[in-house]
Amino acid sequence: MNSVNVSQKKDLVIIKINEDAHYTDIVKDVRKKAFQLKKLYKNEKVPIKVVGKVLKNKEITEIEEIIKEILDVEVDFDMPRELGLSNIKRAFAKEISVSEARFHRGSLRSGQKLEEEGSIVILGDVNSGSEVIAAENIVVLGTLRGLAHAGAKGNKEAIIAAGRIDTVQMRISNIVKEIDRDEEPFHKLACAYVDGDKIVID
Repeated sequence: MNSVNVSQKKDLVIIKINEDAHYTDIVKDVRKKAFQLKKLYKNEKVPIKVVGKVLKNKEITEIEEIIKEILDVEVDFDMPRELGLSNIKRAFAKEISVSEARFHRGSLRSGQKLEEEGSIVILGDVNSGSEVIAAENIVVLGTLRGLAHAGAKGNKEAIIAAGRIDTVQMRISNIVKEIDRDEEPFHKLACAYVDGDKIVID
């Protein structure tokens, strides 16, 4: 099975990356497909759109450089380049076990924002008014009072875990959970995850 497939519309060439493809195979196949497309690009510069598997920022940059080096055309990616609440375009499932983790020492104060491409482990508290956004999982060894958004690129398999969850809102992928502290008290040694179309806390 090819990791990359190419199709052509009237004014656009689409390179689709297989969801299950490994990055090393993607690089090899993109390079091969780009050389095959050179015949098409002798007289015209049809833009290329890359779709399919969501890539990390550095992978997007590398794929773009490979294509441009061979074809010298405009390349667009139908996937979020950066993290953030406004950049979720679609949901995809990914194994949690392959996630890379970054450790952050210390607590986050109000107004602070932390973003990470993989998972993040915070050795402290996430205080009210602060924000943590991760493409994969969020683990807080202290108390989570601020906003946590795990799976920010669409991964519904992501989790949010904390020594104590005492926040009013959390997000996993495009799913939001509002917490009424009067009805739902804080949770100790808790883990939040997506079950169906809602976030549950155990």
